[in-house]
Amino acid sequence: MGKTPIVTSMRVIPVAGRDCMLMTLSGAHAPYFTRNIVVLTDSDGRTGVGEIHGGTHTCKELTDYIPLVEGQEIGNYRAVVQSLFDLNRKKRALRACGEGIQCLDISKLKFVVQAEAAVETAMLDLLGQYMELPMCALLAGGRQRESVRMLGYLFYVSDQNRAKELGYLDESGSDVEWFRRRRTVTLTPEEIVKEAEVLKARYGFRDFKLKGGVFSCGEEMEAVKALKKRFPDARINIDPNGAWRLQEAIEHCTDAKWALSYAEDPVGPEEGYSSRETHAEFKMATGIPVATNMFATNWRQFYHSLVEKSVDIVLADPHFWTPGGSLRMAQNLNDWGLTWGIHSNNHFDITLATFVQCAAAAPGNITAIDTHWIWQDGQYLTKNPPQITDGCIRVPKAPGLGITVDMDAIMKANELYRHEAAAFCDRNDALAMGYLIPNWTFDSKRPCLVR
Repeated sequence: MGKTPIVTSMRVIPVAGRDCMLMTLSGAHAPYFTRNIVVLTDSDGRTGVGEIHGGTHTCKELTDYIPLVEGQEIGNYRAVVQSLFDLNRKKRALRACGEGIQCLDISKLKFVVQAEAAVETAMLDLLGQYMELPMCALLAGGRQRESVRMLGYLFYVSDQNRAKELGYLDESGSDVEWFRRRRTVTLTPEEIVKEAEVLKARYGFRDFKLKGGVFSCGEEMEAVKALKKRFPDARINIDPNGAWRLQEAIEHCTDAKWALSYAEDPVGPEEGYSSRETHAEFKMATGIPVATNMFATNWRQFYHSLVEKSVDIVLADPHFWTPGGSLRMAQNLNDWGLTWGIHSNNHFDITLATFVQCAAAAPGNITAIDTHWIWQDGQYLTKNPPQITDGCIRVPKAPGLGITVDMDAIMKANELYRHEAAAFCDRNDALAMGYLIPNWTFDSKRPCLVR
């Protein structure tokens, strides 16, 4: 049997897209978000792609990988990815390893992101094309489903007209109702319900997730109740990024238990107790399942989460775990009677295609997949972006990731990064991850960003 093709070229291309003024515990999303694209070319002339978080830290890690990737067989991708992990092993041992994410310290998110995930994805894309198989067939136990159910991701939205100097995109003239709606001020339960209605009309979502941590726990649970009343058959969950104190979370979530399918990171470290301990207490007190992408972001943290019985649903983002690690988690969770899902942040359609392939290979009854894509929809780096219809994405039958990369679009996004977004977003690590933090605070009495 002949050898598989060789990687002849690896390019790392920083790119940027436009974002909405979405509110979070950290403030508001910036007008731009950044990502890093990995483009591999093999000796047969095929192109494989991967996408991961933005920022100069991740870009440098990827660039350092180039000598370890070029010249390697695509069929040897597991050993290649291990060599990349080993390259950073010592550095990872000396840093926080993501513990700061329990308090949503976005500057430490770069330590949770595994840059090698983008290389693994691109190599799997190439290998799938070579073998004429979709990427999901090469992961875990192979394809498990024909379509992947997605979450409608709801946000409170601030008034971008109060920050015109920052250059947020104006979509008020769009003929797509959702594109207009996603830049409309959304601060009340009634407005959140309207946001969900517009999303359902465009994408057919059957499940919804609300980003919390913006108002008080009680106020945000009123929005959850309003959503459940409007969509009684939907699964509704909320993610305040660990913002709530344990007792208030127990009080208000118990009151809204009839409306809440599960709570994602409702509480954080408190009074000397870690998030794993506070979530165990939350579960015991409420009986509400807990999901996380904050306190179990590596295997050691996950072990302690199991011991404490802190978590029911692990949102194993392939960017945090790598695709292989995410699917290893999916297999373990399924064997142990727990649930797998995916967390996301701002991303392009290459990541969306990656999510679909990983979810297609995840065994068992997985939860609906998280995606920010709806907030970036219309900004394509592929010629055939995945489509959300009736709340789901069909798993493509085409080989690899099932997408055709648009290099012209990637280079245009690179120009946006170099000429506009880089100077704005590279002021610090938090901005590079897509949040507007420095010199701005959130006025909780009148939701908007103020100097």
